[in-house]
Amino acid sequence: MSSSTTSHRFPALHNAMWPGLVGKGPESEPFIDLDTMLDLTAGAEVDGVRFDGVDLFLSLPHTDIDSSDDDLARLAEKLRSRNLRAGSLVAPVWPPTGGGSAMGDEAERGRFLTQVRKACQIGRKLRDLGVRPYGVIRIDSAASPADWVTDPDASTKRIAETFREAGTIAQGFGEKLAAEGEICWAGMHSWRRNVELLELVGMPETVGFQADMAHTMLFTMGHNAPEDRLLPEDFDWSQTERLAESYRKMARALRPWTFDFHVAQNDGTVKGTGSHDKTGHHCLPFDPNGKLDIVRDAGAWMRDDKGQATRAFAHICWDGCMFPNAVMLEPGTWNDVLRTMIAVRNAHGWD
Repeated sequence: MSSSTTSHRFPALHNAMWPGLVGKGPESEPFIDLDTMLDLTAGAEVDGVRFDGVDLFLSLPHTDIDSSDDDLARLAEKLRSRNLRAGSLVAPVWPPTGGGSAMGDEAERGRFLTQVRKACQIGRKLRDLGVRPYGVIRIDSAASPADWVTDPDASTKRIAETFREAGTIAQGFGEKLAAEGEICWAGMHSWRRNVELLELVGMPETVGFQADMAHTMLFTMGHNAPEDRLLPEDFDWSQTERLAESYRKMARALRPWTFDFHVAQNDGTVKGTGSHDKTGHHCLPFDPNGKLDIVRDAGAWMRDDKGQATRAFAHICWDGCMFPNAVMLEPGTWNDVLRTMIAVRNAHGWD
């Protein structure tokens, strides 16, 4: 590795595989298969530095949540042959992928918990196969804020009960769960509601938070929770320090709970398809419309209030959902992403 390019060894740098699936399909562009996503990731290089691994979505057409031992052995070999390792795994807890609402009836909650159990089983098997030295199982509430708002207290209590049961399952497999805060998920649609939910779950060593830089930026804007906005509705985006201050305030509340971290960019707009009904718009790292200073704002999650590196993440992952296939299939895209990830590690990593 070039010492001028990378100044720290940790955390490891990962790429997310689910952008090949999220927002794709029959009503959109074709899915991008896992082998292609792995090849694009393994092929990226900046001055001798490469991605260390990938985070996986446990749903077809990528990785079957009902994978056999032979299936997982083949997956491990795919990773090993490309000098990649697995990190965090996304459990398919949503109704369209076989799960159910975390605040639904017993049948829905049962499907949610079944998907968590299956994901934890896969996580343990990939550890046993030697290709997953770290990482968590990612979940969310798999329900909409529109349903939650009909009875906020009861809804949050119900989600917390489900998350506690899921946490107990995870403990049995030596796993941790990270709930992704995003404005489209019930009880997780604002920074304050996320803290409230995690406190109610009360399992800080097992059930924590997954922070995506793009999605959490929308918390400062108050989408789906105007009472929790930190920036005015008519915010002037040229006030970059005010954005940074609000972003730090939001991250300060959630950082103690954060197990998993996505580097990402956002242009401040809201979009979505399918179950991601209303969510943030991921941008390419150097998009001129991007509102975040990625390296600066990553520090809100990777450094504590005294400016010291928290060392909370064995790896960090790039998330770039809903890019057009033409962009995703361009190798230069992943070199730019990798270059950004290296800059984040240089600024906030450790040895």
